Amino acid sequence: QVQLVESGGGSVRAGESLVLSCAASGYTFSRYRYCAGWFRQAPGKEREFVAAITATGTSTYSDSVKGRFTVLQDNAKDITYLRMNMLNSEDSAIYYCASKTSDFGACANVGTSPRDFSAWGQGTQVTVST
Repeated sequence: QVQLVESGGGSVRAGESLVLSCAASGYTFSRYRYCAGWFRQAPGKEREFVAAITATGTSTYSDSVKGRFTVLQDNAKDITYLRMNMLNSEDSAIYYCASKTSDFGACANVGTSPRDFSAWGQGTQVTVST
């Protein structure tokens, strides 16, 4: 079972940047069977997709963060990063990293639904003040 631990959350002002990290452990299969994703959940709202990256390095972003956020994967360290620039108050939420295991072969495709992911971290709070 994959275990995920997020870090890097905090309180910043609008326009500033943060980098979140997600350290993974407990891989049962080759590292390339796994895709990584980031979701967020604000109070009273549903968990929403932020970004994802496949084992082959293809990244996907939600429209609300495209151009401001970047997801990066360090396969040697089993860490996924979410670099967040130009933060605004609407980015305030608990951020969760998630992992998807491909049924066969490299994880080359990943969806944007939480149901696509089988392992989750505990979340890290990001608060953006104006």
